[in-house]
Amino acid sequence: MKTVSKILFLFAFFALILSACGGATPTPLVIVVTATPPPPTESALEPTATLAPIALGGAQRAQSMKWIDGGSLIYIPFSDFSMGNGDFNAPIHNVTLDDYWMYAAKVTNRMYAQCVAVGACGAPAQELGGPVYSNPEFSNHPVVGVTWEQAQTYCAWAGGSLPTEAQWEKAARGEAANPYPWGSADPACDIVNFSYCNGSTSEVTAFKNGVSAYGLYDMAGNVFEWTADWYGESYYNESALVNPTGPQSGDYRVIRGSSFESYPDQMNLAIRHFNSPSNHRRDIGFRCVVAEPKPYAPFCQLAAFIPAGVVSSGACELPQAQVAGQYCLTGDGYATVDIPAGAVYEVSKNLTCTEAVIDGQRRLTCIGPRAKESTNEVTVCNPTCSSSPDQTGAQPTCQPGYTLDAASAACNYTPILGQAGVAGCPTGYQLLNRGGESSCVIGLDANGQCPAATYFDSLAGVCVSPNGLAETPYGLDNPALASTLYAGCPAGYAYSDTFQCCQALTGGTYPGCEPGTKFDSTLGACSAGKVRLSGPGCVTLDVTTIQCSEPVNVCKRVNDEFSCLKIPQCKWTEKTSSCELRAP
Repeated sequence: MKTVSKILFLFAFFALILSACGGATPTPLVIVVTATPPPPTESALEPTATLAPIALGGAQRAQSMKWIDGGSLIYIPFSDFSMGNGDFNAPIHNVTLDDYWMYAAKVTNRMYAQCVAVGACGAPAQELGGPVYSNPEFSNHPVVGVTWEQAQTYCAWAGGSLPTEAQWEKAARGEAANPYPWGSADPACDIVNFSYCNGSTSEVTAFKNGVSAYGLYDMAGNVFEWTADWYGESYYNESALVNPTGPQSGDYRVIRGSSFESYPDQMNLAIRHFNSPSNHRRDIGFRCVVAEPKPYAPFCQLAAFIPAGVVSSGACELPQAQVAGQYCLTGDGYATVDIPAGAVYEVSKNLTCTEAVIDGQRRLTCIGPRAKESTNEVTVCNPTCSSSPDQTGAQPTCQPGYTLDAASAACNYTPILGQAGVAGCPTGYQLLNRGGESSCVIGLDANGQCPAATYFDSLAGVCVSPNGLAETPYGLDNPALASTLYAGCPAGYAYSDTFQCCQALTGGTYPGCEPGTKFDSTLGACSAGKVRLSGPGCVTLDVTTIQCSEPVNVCKRVNDEFSCLKIPQCKWTEKTSSCELRAP
């Protein structure tokens, strides 16, 4: 640079001389200057920082991962186990299985309804005495009334399949080959829904003390489950010892587990059952297995949720009341409600309730309208309260990578650039340092969970894809990486390159609340709460009694209008001159 300065100085000096000479036109002096780069400094000699690879620990035994349909998967590692219990069709033999991911709970009515809504699944049959598929009160109950084909179709839509009989038994019994999910203790009504303890199905995550060694719910009780295998009575004698998949063909499909109607001697997990694949019942549901989970693109919209642990509070204690169960008896639908001692209650006019104390618990047994499913209210109050309680801290929130839309109360996918700012990373993201290069990556939500189709890798300390790719673009605005790594979208959705997410083809059909939570219209979000505030120190319960018999048409034998109108259940139709049963 000193040389250049000298040349410029001389150029200015000669120009000054020429301008001082008169008469002659000055000849411009053109000087070509070639800049010489400065010598390299010590910092420039250092190599450019590159992104160091992320070391992954991989999924661990019983690792949980949210899945694309709102359910959860549990990781079951490679191992062998003892299968069978010595029965005539289940001789004991050793089986080796590759690793796989299995649903933590049975597929619920709400989960199945999403598949129906996008046109990928057929609606289940409504079974007498079974939960009402379309009633939100039963959204977290297992879907029943589905054939084998319907169950398999759903699992394929969700990126998986029905489990093989061997996969189901290993997940239920564990490597120790327990006779029951919880071990060897005899079944009891506080750990499993069996022997008409509840009288009907229960929510799929209700029995937390009865989970299997891997943490799976309802591997016994509630409802039976379809598996992928054809049934062969002697198949165990000829079964492959590694990843058996059942006979090549048959007349029946294997169902495993037990139901709310099963008695103690029917509860052993190794017992094999079978059913016609075209059959459907009120006590058969299913769960899925995903052998190799893929990094599906996120949905463009999700429901907001209330974080776990946010509770109602106020000037007095709310009564701890709950619906204990529903059941059928002599064609009528019953429901039981547990209420605390000292509480007062009010029952809606469509219910008839009687009170008793059973094993120290104050219980209402209510009968509903005959021959139809009906939801009615029971209000339970603490008579000592003097002011109305309120909800504190119950603010809806979204998964990381989503923003709450105040107008629709929904969470819209809004990925960010991965570069960290002066203040670090936004809420819901964490800073990751890789070989001197810092970037923001998606973090855990308010409930401590990774986004769907990713799990928290304990070694890497971040949410990663289960297929071993740490470069998940979830929550990051990186269209090129997203289009390369994402496995696409389930049927009924189309991937948007613009928004980098799965858009519903049928409007606003997106995953709803996760199992164990329900949508609270007052809060505009999914909540684990089962009761709602209804006045000073009161809670109101929705009590559903199920349809247990077909309606009796008392109107068809009436031939004149006068007699027809005297019967409350009947109406007279002028067009056909007939007495007809009113719609329920």
